[in-house]
Amino acid sequence: MLYFNFTRVFKAKGIEKPFSFLVKHGFSDNFSTAVVNNRYRKLNLDDVQRLCEVLVCTPNDMLQWTPDKSDVDITNHPLTPLLHTEKVMDLTRTLHSVPLNKLLEIEKLIQTEIDKTE
Repeated sequence: MLYFNFTRVFKAKGIEKPFSFLVKHGFSDNFSTAVVNNRYRKLNLDDVQRLCEVLVCTPNDMLQWTPDKSDVDITNHPLTPLLHTEKVMDLTRTLHSVPLNKLLEIEKLIQTEIDKTE
């Protein structure tokens, strides 16, 4: 089954109050509540685009795939990148626990990875 998993994106981005974040960025209360509670099964592309813009992500970041039991070989399936089985850490909370002398090293590693993608 393919579904939206917004919680994963909010957590990865360190957004502690997703409802307030969405409302602040112009989304309605009803829409924001449904997104925060992962209650959307379908969204129009305009909403997907707006969410991607404010969350600085791609649609794939918001989608998650859980294969049906009948799917025998998923290793080469095109949806495999959407499995997202890895645990997403709360980066903000994790960084708060890192000793100051290690933060500079972490910042350099992150910048190196960002530079590779540009």
